[in-house]
Amino acid sequence: MTLTRTPNSHVDLFSDEVLVDPYPVYRDLRDRGGAVHLSALDVWAIPRYADVRRALGDWVTFSSSGIALNEPVNEMLVGSVLASDPPLHDTLRAVLSERLGPRAVRPLRAEIADRADRLVDALIEQGSFDAVTDLAVTFPFSVVFELIGIPDEVRPKMLGWADATFTAFGPMNDRTVAGLSPLAEMFDWLGTLRAEDLEEGSMGRAVFTAAGQGRIAHESCIPLLSAYTAAGLDTTINAIANAVHLAARHPDQWDLVCADPGLVPSMLNEVLRYDAPAQGFGRRVTADVEIDGTTIAAGSQVLLLYGSGNRDERHYVDPDRFDVTRNPVDHLSFGYGTHACAGQALARIEAQSVIAALAERVRRFHIGEPVRHLNNVVRGLERLPVHGLELR
Repeated sequence: MTLTRTPNSHVDLFSDEVLVDPYPVYRDLRDRGGAVHLSALDVWAIPRYADVRRALGDWVTFSSSGIALNEPVNEMLVGSVLASDPPLHDTLRAVLSERLGPRAVRPLRAEIADRADRLVDALIEQGSFDAVTDLAVTFPFSVVFELIGIPDEVRPKMLGWADATFTAFGPMNDRTVAGLSPLAEMFDWLGTLRAEDLEEGSMGRAVFTAAGQGRIAHESCIPLLSAYTAAGLDTTINAIANAVHLAARHPDQWDLVCADPGLVPSMLNEVLRYDAPAQGFGRRVTADVEIDGTTIAAGSQVLLLYGSGNRDERHYVDPDRFDVTRNPVDHLSFGYGTHACAGQALARIEAQSVIAALAERVRRFHIGEPVRHLNNVVRGLERLPVHGLELR
């Protein structure tokens, strides 16, 4: 009789040390198996590309009711588009997609590109700047807030609310606890909103219109608005900052993009693959499921590791190499299947516009020491000082 051992690891994926550089730990998890029990969290990690993608495509077995690794936040998110499954999910997402789908945002491309050109020109004239606060944060804020129609007085709070939303998806550690108060503050504010508080014709006002038409329940307005106000920012912010960081660290790759603007979409896909802005999300298993010979019992909490799947050598050749010609259109950073990111078309337009504006003007970035921002889910930078630029 052959005894099989359950793949297990004592690593805490949410410790400061791992969050700073998770990729060696991810490789170890992938080597251990397709499903690895994390004893420190009593959670199953799914670290390999094929298994993550398969799970994302099976919302029946891998329910988004367990998107967070703690129950207080899962309960807080009940009824939201992120934490719901079909049919409710499909009803809510349809409202988002009307204004965020590829066809809806395509007419915005020229305006967004013009905004990117103007911001990059201003930063070049400035000479030195922070690629996080002055570029990666400033640009999406200028676009998204006008589209949603958010009142000016709450805009300064939005970055903190977005950060709290994502970090609260982790286990109940210090970061999650610290995020609960601003998360509650955001939902409290959303609960006070009326249609007339949001600009006429905006995406936010359209949510109330859908409720007035009976297409969604009025109680769905708050969860839907939370998807706009929080989930729509961090992915784009960190993709832009990571793009500048990687362009500076890999000048040979940046030379390729400068020489061929057609590589801008490919570079963005590689940035998203190489350093996924959202490293992973939880799911709750609704039935016994077998992964790589290991059975995960119904009711178990799993963690789908996008960041690990994107570096899986079983799927990508030389995955730890940053290669702007790779064009990994199948990366996991925007999810897959039912819960694929509803706002990815807008995020792509924003990030590609910034990369294109920089590639047209900047030959080299001279950067200082980046400061990593620690969040349970989002991987990004706190600061990235740009001391100078060599222009084309």
